[in-house]
Amino acid sequence: MDAESLLLSLELASGSGQGLSPDRRASLLTSLTLVKRDYRYDRVLFWGRILGLNADYYIAQGLSEDQLAPRKTLYRGWAKNGGGASLNCMEWSLLPPATEEMLVQTSVVKGRFIGDPSHQYEHTELQKVNEGDKVFEEVVVQIKEETRLVSVIDQIDKAVAVIPRGALIKTPFGPVHVNRTFEGLSLSEAKKLSSYFHFREPVELKNKTLLEKADLDPSLDFMDSLEHDIPKGSWSIQMERGNALVVLRSLLWPGLTFYHTPRTKNYGYIYVGTGEKNLDLPFML
Repeated sequence: MDAESLLLSLELASGSGQGLSPDRRASLLTSLTLVKRDYRYDRVLFWGRILGLNADYYIAQGLSEDQLAPRKTLYRGWAKNGGGASLNCMEWSLLPPATEEMLVQTSVVKGRFIGDPSHQYEHTELQKVNEGDKVFEEVVVQIKEETRLVSVIDQIDKAVAVIPRGALIKTPFGPVHVNRTFEGLSLSEAKKLSSYFHFREPVELKNKTLLEKADLDPSLDFMDSLEHDIPKGSWSIQMERGNALVVLRSLLWPGLTFYHTPRTKNYGYIYVGTGEKNLDLPFML
């Protein structure tokens, strides 16, 4: 959700229980405004909150003028007892970009986040004593929680970050910009999964044939649609407030909520959850 419309966005997403106390809303709004100014981002999004046992991680992302360029991710810890609140934007810490090595390394970590970025998870794995030998020894590998945080945010971004069709426009020269003429989806379009795209570089679109791409508008349909997501049925789409609000919820990553008010520019997504993927979903559908 865009930091500039944070208060309205939190109100629209409140039906899923993603609320914040007034003091935390005020603190976030002030600090995110400072983050945008000091880091010189084109836009700052309040990404959401990952719930830890001792403290929660509040996540924000900075976007450049090219909306599909790699996003910069920042976080701040907020203790369960209410400590950690500050109006100083320096409280936000910049996370490194995710790498394939990070994703593999953290895939063995299970369970809840602790809430301490310096916490070390321990994982025991077997490694060969000498190359060519069949003798293995147990080695304890330590994984920082901050590394796991980077990995989980990257996975959620790639799997369930959502944007409505038409909100972004691709220029003939390549960069993707916010579409200033976007006035929202119509009520009938807002009820279809095909009207929503993954907010990332396309993956499936590149595999489509020219015949399948024939009806697509290259300036608008340049991202992957949610309607082809696997497993089928991994999204819940509901109309709320008397058809005045459409809400999408991910069943694959519980806690991800996307909202859009049809015929307006109000849209966004927020994640509030434990950072755990629902691996049982294929067996539940």
